[in-house]
Amino acid sequence: MNVAVVGGGAVGLSTATALARRGASVTVFERDALGSGASGRAAGLCYDAFADDVDAAVAANAITRYRDLDLFEPQPYVWVARDESDAAAVREQIAGMQRNGVAVEALTPAELGDRYPALGNSGIEVAGLARDAGVLDPDAVVATLAERARDAGATVETHAPASLASPTTVETPDGARTFDAVVVAAGPQTKPLVADVDVSLALKAYRAQALVTEPVDAALPSFYDATREFYWRPKDDAILVGNGAHEVDPANWNPEADAEFVTRSLDRVEQTVALSPTCARAWAGLCTATPDGAPLAGQVADGLWVATGWQGHGLMRAPAMGDFLAADVLGHPNPHSEHLPDRVDPTRFDGSEEFAALDDPTRGWDV
Repeated sequence: MNVAVVGGGAVGLSTATALARRGASVTVFERDALGSGASGRAAGLCYDAFADDVDAAVAANAITRYRDLDLFEPQPYVWVARDESDAAAVREQIAGMQRNGVAVEALTPAELGDRYPALGNSGIEVAGLARDAGVLDPDAVVATLAERARDAGATVETHAPASLASPTTVETPDGARTFDAVVVAAGPQTKPLVADVDVSLALKAYRAQALVTEPVDAALPSFYDATREFYWRPKDDAILVGNGAHEVDPANWNPEADAEFVTRSLDRVEQTVALSPTCARAWAGLCTATPDGAPLAGQVADGLWVATGWQGHGLMRAPAMGDFLAADVLGHPNPHSEHLPDRVDPTRFDGSEEFAALDDPTRGWDV
C-alpha cells in the first residue's frame, strides 16, 4: 500500500514508522522543519497517571516505547489540590488510577513536605504522586522518530507544504500525487486541510504558553496545581513552567509568550517553592481540543484518516497512537484497548458542534 502522511510531528513520524514497518510505502510531507509545530514546542511531560483505563493503557504503551528508545527520563509527577472540591476530585482520580494498576499514591501535606522539602505545602489539601512518570526532550524525540521512519523505509520531505485535491490526492509545489491512503496529522491545520475535500472536524485550537527559568538550586518533581491551574517540570538545572492557555484562530496567533504570563508564572512558582526564579526564555504553542476531550484519530472518508485533537498530550501519546493508526489504515488488528477505536473515532461528531476549547483545565499540560 502507498500511504502519505501529512505532518512531520511526533504523531505523524510515529505513524509513518509503524506503516513502513508493516510493509507500506510511506511518504511524509512536512510544510516546514520536522517538529516545527506543537511537537517542537511541547513541555515534554510524560506519565500514565490517568483514571480512565483506555487512557492509562495508551499512556503506559507509549512510555514503554519511549523507554525502549532511551528517550524517557524518569521524573516523579505530583499534582495537588488546595480546596475541598479539587481535593475530592484528586482523591477520586487516584482511586481510579490505582484500579488501573498505575503506580500512584495519595500524600498528605506533611508527607509531601517530607518527600520534597523544597516544595511548600502550605494550603495544600491533598497531593497525588505518580512514581513512574517522566519527561521527554521534544527535539530528541522528533530527531529519533524521524531517523526511525527513514530507517524503516519512509521518505520524509520537509519544506513541502501539502494540500488535498481529493481524499487520496496530495498536492505539493512539485505537483499532485495519488496514494492508496492519506493520514493527516497536522495539528490545528488538519481541519482546514480536510475541509478542502468536504470533511468537517469538531476541532478547535488554543494557545498555551511556557517558560524556562534561569538555573535554580532545588530538588523538585514535575508538578501540577489543580487549583491554581499551572504546571512545571524540571528541565536540566532549571524549571519549565506552563499554562496561560486561551482559544485562538490558528491562522492568526502569537508564538511569543505574553509578559503577563511570565510575571504570573514566576509569582506562582515563588508562592509554591522557596525560590525567586527569573525567566531565561518563554514561548507559546498551539494545541487542539475536541468537544469531549478525546482525540480524533481514524478514518473520515474513503482513503483518508486524521490524527488530531490531542489536548496537549500528542507528544506523550505519539508512539502508541502511531501504531494504532497504522494498524487501522492497513486493516490490521487493533494493538491497543478494544474500546480505543470508538473513543477516538473522528466521525462521532459531525463537525458542527459548538464547544469551548478550554472547559477541561488539564488541557495544555504538554505545551
